[in-house]
Amino acid sequence: MFADRAKIYVRSGKGGDGHVSFRREKYVPAGGPDGGDGGRGGDVIFEVDEGLNTLNDYRNAKKYKAENGEPGGKKNCRGRDGRDIILKVPQGTVIKEAESGKVITDMSGDNRRYVLLKGGKGGCGNQHYATSTMQVPKYAQPGQPAKELMILLELKVIADVGLVGLPNVGKSTFLARVTNAQPKIANYHFTTLNPNLGVVNLEGTNGFVIADIPGLIEGASEGLGLGHEFLRHIERTKVIIHIVDAAGTEGRDPIADIYTINKELEAYNPEITKRPQVIAANKIDALYREDGIFCGADASGVTHPIEAIKSEFEPKGIAVYPISAVSGEGVRELLYHVHDMLKKVGNSVTVFEQEYFPDAIDFNSSEPYTVIYDEKNEEYVVEGPRVEKMLGYTNLDSEKGFAFFQNFLKESGILEQLEQLGIKDGDTVRIYGFAFDYYK
Repeated sequence: MFADRAKIYVRSGKGGDGHVSFRREKYVPAGGPDGGDGGRGGDVIFEVDEGLNTLNDYRNAKKYKAENGEPGGKKNCRGRDGRDIILKVPQGTVIKEAESGKVITDMSGDNRRYVLLKGGKGGCGNQHYATSTMQVPKYAQPGQPAKELMILLELKVIADVGLVGLPNVGKSTFLARVTNAQPKIANYHFTTLNPNLGVVNLEGTNGFVIADIPGLIEGASEGLGLGHEFLRHIERTKVIIHIVDAAGTEGRDPIADIYTINKELEAYNPEITKRPQVIAANKIDALYREDGIFCGADASGVTHPIEAIKSEFEPKGIAVYPISAVSGEGVRELLYHVHDMLKKVGNSVTVFEQEYFPDAIDFNSSEPYTVIYDEKNEEYVVEGPRVEKMLGYTNLDSEKGFAFFQNFLKESGILEQLEQLGIKDGDTVRIYGFAFDYYK
């Protein structure tokens, strides 16, 4: 069974507690504190494994926990660090926060290893708290708590080219002809239930990877049929080959079919329809009788379907190539055209940007903050440990990081308090060492 989605619970290790103890040796009647520090909790780490191509390993096991750090001991003995837990995933796996669906990281491109949750730091033993006035500290720091998260794993296949089209238009037959893939082929709808990948080897080129995206139906973008289960796999492709049954062997209008699929792609993700597309008008072998005459030749006023498709889409900049996936006619010309399209697009891989930051403090934290107006300097000042921690988590030089910090100010109620104090566009807001101009 091909698995491209999984929902799992992950938890890092708790930091070990610091220890409280005192030296008790002969001839040392009043030995000082010697409690050791606790060990660090284990991290939750994701790594790309080139040998994997599904998320099958996560279908049954749903909980993954790193090891807790051990507590400190006597004689300044530090507790052992907890072991990390390393979870292997296929390249192209997108990790999301389960409730919001926001992207945490995308295991694609150069991202081969990602620390999702860091283990808690070990607590300090009582040896650290001895002072001239407190020589017998009976306090040790507890280890930091573990972090936990429910996450979604989604595999979005990495391919240069995606094949789309309604069921039974010949995508699997085409893939089997042009690559080393061996998809199952039969004459019924939803034949292909899993994305099939294959490598196209073209003479004089480096070749490219092509993916057969399972057959779509009208309403797929709304989840009908297997809807989103299919559509996610086309999000990374650079070029789209739209295969259509030009002969209308099932009584459908090929032009209407093309518009139907493009409508579903746009409804799911408008960015997909902006990618270069070429139409493969398939099944031209079924357009002619055994004597080689076009099946509609005897009917007056019948337009050849290939010409109809070309006149509809070529003025819009979409090339149309008549092919037969069964006989191979026209396939070579189509593949070289696709290769030229890929050269224009470039080699970059679509990588989804981070939207959720597991290390960030909770927006609903009870830690205090203050929002005041400094009349002397004519600026609004925001301070407090909650805000200071958030600044430490955020890269304000990055557009994504700055937007994340703005969202924190909104969610925590700070922007609302600034407005209550009468802030106007262009006024200055100072947050520790940073000054911002306020604009609503």
